Amino acid sequence: MTKPLVAVLSGAGISTDSGIPDYRGPNGLWRRDPEAEKLVTYEYYMGDPEIRRRSWQMRRKNRTLKAEPNAAHRAVAELERAGVPVRVITQNVDGLHQLAGMPARKVLELHGSARSVLCTKCHARGPMEDALARVEAGEEDPPCLECGGILKSATVMFGERLDPVVLGEAVAITKACQVFFAVGSSLQVQPAAGLAGVAADHGARLVIVNAEPTPYDDRADDVVREPIGTALPRLLRELAG
Repeated sequence: MTKPLVAVLSGAGISTDSGIPDYRGPNGLWRRDPEAEKLVTYEYYMGDPEIRRRSWQMRRKNRTLKAEPNAAHRAVAELERAGVPVRVITQNVDGLHQLAGMPARKVLELHGSARSVLCTKCHARGPMEDALARVEAGEEDPPCLECGGILKSATVMFGERLDPVVLGEAVAITKACQVFFAVGSSLQVQPAAGLAGVAADHGARLVIVNAEPTPYDDRADDVVREPIGTALPRLLRELAG
């Protein structure tokens, strides 16, 4: 019997148990400190050296690089190891799905990765840890070592477009899957949120696991409000079972 293709769209809520705060939830970062949004907005970042300096300090204090996968990330990787075809489409930039054991080629990072830096001029890439070491050593706004251009996190900032190739792959997977899990995502940020509707339109079983209501709840086959760290492992065990 052919096993169904399972697509998992993961948002910030899947990583809160790993100590990474979400952005738009009731206690999300943007609600607590709207000014912080400027630090990850492309126009402000490129045009204001002070914003860049503050942004590097924010990254230096960020817990993302020190976070460990939690039970939900591990459950997705275990489903893949059990022989079920799984593809992860993540709105997160923390790399925790890969650390949990998902093969990198089966993870689409819609918003890029906080574990790398990118030069906005020559597009050279490098490890975030190396750039942060330079900040620790006293460089407030470390330039690209290749060309002297402005370095940024290899994430999609506010005001930037998603990579059309990555988004195209995400849409193709969504149309092809038989089961689509939307996990820990507010499903408010387009175009990623629209994938839930694409899945439903193409006949997939749509399962939403999220603490708060989403705009796609009425299209879902199942809506689960339980904590993700316990609900998702149970649901995936049942699916594999």
